[in-house]
Amino acid sequence: MHDAGRLPVLVGIGQVRGNWERTVAGAREPLRLILDALCAAAADACSEAGCRLVRDLDVLDTVHVASWSYADLASVLAERLGARPRHRGGVPVGGHRPAELFDLAAARIAAGESRVAAVVGGEAQASVAALARAGVDPAGDLGWSAAPGGPAEFDPGEFGSPDMRAAGLVLPTRVYPMFENALTHRLGQTPDEGLAWSAALYAAFSRVAAANPVAWNPRERSAAEIADVTPDNRMICEPYPLAMNAMPLVDQAAAVVLTSLAAAREYGVPEEKIVYVWGGAGAIDAADVLQRPSFADSAALASVLDRCLAAGGLAADELDAIDIDSCFPVVPKLAIRHLGLSATAVPSVTGGHSAFGGPLSSYSLHALVAAAGRLRRGARTALVHANGGYLTRQHAVLLGRDPHPRGYIGEPEPVVTAGPAPRVVAPVEGEAVVETATVEHAHEAAAVRAFLVARTADGARFAAQTAPGDAASALTLSLRGDAAGREVVGRQVRVARRDSHVVVDPA
Repeated sequence: MHDAGRLPVLVGIGQVRGNWERTVAGAREPLRLILDALCAAAADACSEAGCRLVRDLDVLDTVHVASWSYADLASVLAERLGARPRHRGGVPVGGHRPAELFDLAAARIAAGESRVAAVVGGEAQASVAALARAGVDPAGDLGWSAAPGGPAEFDPGEFGSPDMRAAGLVLPTRVYPMFENALTHRLGQTPDEGLAWSAALYAAFSRVAAANPVAWNPRERSAAEIADVTPDNRMICEPYPLAMNAMPLVDQAAAVVLTSLAAAREYGVPEEKIVYVWGGAGAIDAADVLQRPSFADSAALASVLDRCLAAGGLAADELDAIDIDSCFPVVPKLAIRHLGLSATAVPSVTGGHSAFGGPLSSYSLHALVAAAGRLRRGARTALVHANGGYLTRQHAVLLGRDPHPRGYIGEPEPVVTAGPAPRVVAPVEGEAVVETATVEHAHEAAAVRAFLVARTADGARFAAQTAPGDAASALTLSLRGDAAGREVVGRQVRVARRDSHVVVDPA
């Protein structure tokens, strides 16, 4: 028999989409969106006891908000709700955080340290951008929070190591395409075949988003619309046009409320609303991508998937619902390959970062909401995966319509999966073999610069970037133009150093 006082369950789910029209009048700050989502989650659990459920919170964790800054968002929320949680937490930026915080909340309940917990997050980046275009000050003109207020600041160290920054590998739009190109080569696919898989995957995701009431782009798109480079779907970094990149300019918020099973029954939560939290697993890879053994896989991703399924006693094909973080196509591709799923699998319950929307660190909260909805409608098991950094930090959780035979089976503390690092050297002059690369394009579709990771004759790795505007070097590493259809990985090139940049020519 399970101890109902220590069996964690998900009882309330809430999410909102705000200001889809991007108007000044419709703008609401993230605090307001998050409050609305949390009140919706409480009402979802039990309309009669919803308000009391929120007031009785003993744990309130907030996911990092990037579109507006707060000194202590959890305390502000608690004050607005009339709650006095013993634990009020906020975490740094990271897409893995919602799943990690959700798992930690369940672990506290399983340990008898908590009875009612909530994890919340949200963004209003679309409104912030609209207000900036209109010359409206959110704090001064609209009364948004001014303690501290303004868009959140980031530590440059969060975007990469000194070696990564020197090579320009400091933005997700640049780094994830390098994983994609390496994986395409590993699988023996041509660039066109890799692009076709990405487009088909995201077209399928768009069909899921089209049925999601809080999706930012609820329109079904064809694979051709997603793959074809047009003025409205410009190339960002090869091979990903805009439609294959996450969409962060959204106003979306989500909240989940967990309790013990005993507390759920005390509050009168209907049995059909209760979803059992089986538990999860976390893993951390080397923060410096240049210190990883390969760009074609992710040891941390493999670890969390394997450990979740092993602890749950499940095979991948026994999962009724799966959501794999999809900030870029390479992430669900890696998961599909590792889990042994069909290439036509659709591992999303939201519609993915591009079609549903990518509210930065809080996306997987929406996945938890959608997965819970699937379970309430008849699914038996669900897995939600969350990805942070550059395939750096991973967390996954399992949910069930029924309790797991062993109760809570999670391991919320992440394990380190960093493998043997290659020898990394400064950019060399002479011949080298491309390990992976990408080319960044300007708004007018021109190739403007390239980013290169290469191997020397003795196997050492180096990373470098070409100078902005060096079209000849960019075209040497391009998948487009005269090199259309030819993969970049494995090319022999000649490298020359020019101050902090390199010039790249065919060998």
